[in-house]
Amino acid sequence: MNFWNKRFLIFPIDITLMAISYFLAHLIRYESFEFLNDPRLFFVSMTIVVGTRAVIFFFSGIYRALWAYASLHDLIEIIKFTIISSLVSVTMLLFYNRFEAHSRMVPILDSLILLSFLCLRSLSWRMFREMFIDSSMTSSDKKNTILIGADKTSVTFLNDLKHHPELNLKIIGFIDDDPGKLGAYIQGFPILGPIDQLERIVQEEKIQEAIIVKQSLTAKKINFVRNICNSNTVDLRILPSVTDIITRINHLDRTTLLREVQVEDLLGRDIVDLEIESIRSYLSNHTILITGAGGSIGSEICRQVAQFHPSTMILLDSAETPLYEIDYEMRKAFPELTIQSIVADVKNLSRLSSIFELHKPTVVFHCAAYKHVPLMEINPSEAVLNNILGTKNIADLSKISNVERFVLISTDKAVNPVNIMGASKRASEVYLQTISQTSQTKFITVRFGNVLGSNGSVIPRFKSQIQKGGPITVTHPDVIRYFMTIPEASQLVLQAGSMGDRGDIFILDMGEPVKILELAEEMIRLSGLRPYDDIDIKFTGLRPGEKLYEELLLDLEGLKPTHHSKIKIAAGMGMSNPLIFLNQLNKLFEAAKSNRNQEIYGLFKELVPEYLNHKEYMRDTEIIRSGGKDGR
Repeated sequence: MNFWNKRFLIFPIDITLMAISYFLAHLIRYESFEFLNDPRLFFVSMTIVVGTRAVIFFFSGIYRALWAYASLHDLIEIIKFTIISSLVSVTMLLFYNRFEAHSRMVPILDSLILLSFLCLRSLSWRMFREMFIDSSMTSSDKKNTILIGADKTSVTFLNDLKHHPELNLKIIGFIDDDPGKLGAYIQGFPILGPIDQLERIVQEEKIQEAIIVKQSLTAKKINFVRNICNSNTVDLRILPSVTDIITRINHLDRTTLLREVQVEDLLGRDIVDLEIESIRSYLSNHTILITGAGGSIGSEICRQVAQFHPSTMILLDSAETPLYEIDYEMRKAFPELTIQSIVADVKNLSRLSSIFELHKPTVVFHCAAYKHVPLMEINPSEAVLNNILGTKNIADLSKISNVERFVLISTDKAVNPVNIMGASKRASEVYLQTISQTSQTKFITVRFGNVLGSNGSVIPRFKSQIQKGGPITVTHPDVIRYFMTIPEASQLVLQAGSMGDRGDIFILDMGEPVKILELAEEMIRLSGLRPYDDIDIKFTGLRPGEKLYEELLLDLEGLKPTHHSKIKIAAGMGMSNPLIFLNQLNKLFEAAKSNRNQEIYGLFKELVPEYLNHKEYMRDTEIIRSGGKDGR
């Protein structure tokens, strides 16, 4: 018998319940069997009522529901069709004998009794399944589990767990920091206490597994939970964010998405609070150009921008394979969008000019840049031409074309730069501030540190080294860096774009800096190994152009708050003479085009006065570390 027919086996049971409820309604109304004095009248009336109800129920669709998983929606459907069948059956009785010798109270009692029967029938199998079948294994076969977080996501996840007995999880209760929830129950499971009492709860309840369900749990809290779980041999898993579940994975069963805690969670950031309407106002129904669209930040900005339904998205990159990949992804995820993918080099002014003339973008996100510090240190000509001249080309065309907003992706390495890459970014920032004085275009710079998991960043490299058995290579035991996630950086870039004015430099809140050595040790532990015993860590020395510490502000820059808690603005330093700056810039371009690399270092000293070459930086760093002058 197929599944459809099995579900309809309940239909004759319902017909029986209809007959019983009709009989009981009379018995309750008359408090005797006097209604059977004329058995023909009673049984004909019963046949009309039960027959009418049966036809309506058969074609109602309620038998398509899986009654083993009956829900509120199913109960509402039962109530609806019970009422409808009652009204129709009463109408049929009126046609039969104008309700002669019938009590008007009987249809009401009949409906209430039948409704009780049907609700009990619908929930009985689900109750039996949850009480006996889903709990058929003894407690010793299941792992005592707590859910960390008691909110809507937790309740949804709990409901998912009930349908997955194969996970062998016995839910003991919840942990949540909201004092108003302590001592309460969710679907019969208690909220045991706040997170800072986790160790006591784990030991008292003999917890074997913990699942982080709360989406807004901070990295500090996750780290605390993980340490407690490790010290008590409790397995810890985490539920991905709703964004990952819906927009990335497109899968609704959260139980299949549980994963181990990753280093990104421990270094993670609080959820970004975006001002959606202000972002939509400058992206929706506009033509958006994104340079470097195939890169880590550029591709994420593509994903974020697409959610605001621009009229056209222009994806520009000189690397065809990454561009092809993001083009394919975007067309599949957003088939309704108009997407133009263009292979072009930002150094090619004539090519860029034709693109601007053809597509007329209104907003530009300039992400295209060479970013790898050691490579740019030995290829300074390319850093100058791509990072500075490329930015100048895009910015000049934006100014001529009356682009509304131009957003430059900059870096903390532009602050007191000790490498060519950072100096090139600082020069780009200054150029935007220079031309913004005579332009209607809002030229905006967004400056932030390293992003977790970006191409060529430290975390993917450490993961690869761990998989190969080590060693992990760290340049220096004292190196620290600022980190943020790629989605957060991209979202804040969009937010800053809605806030900026001409020449503004925005600083994203990077939180606390992270010591790279501690990051390496944590990644080894997350892999279930021991630092220095299972995986060794070796120090290779600072590479050319690398700093021990990154900064977000120049000494002469002040920091002003904005109305967004995670975005600050660098106060103006006072511009140098624009003519002198542009003359120095042209000299730099000429040297780069002629591959006069040694000359470039000297020209950068004129263009970016705060720039130190690597030898000067190492000398000053040693003085600072030895206490010769004030420092960190």
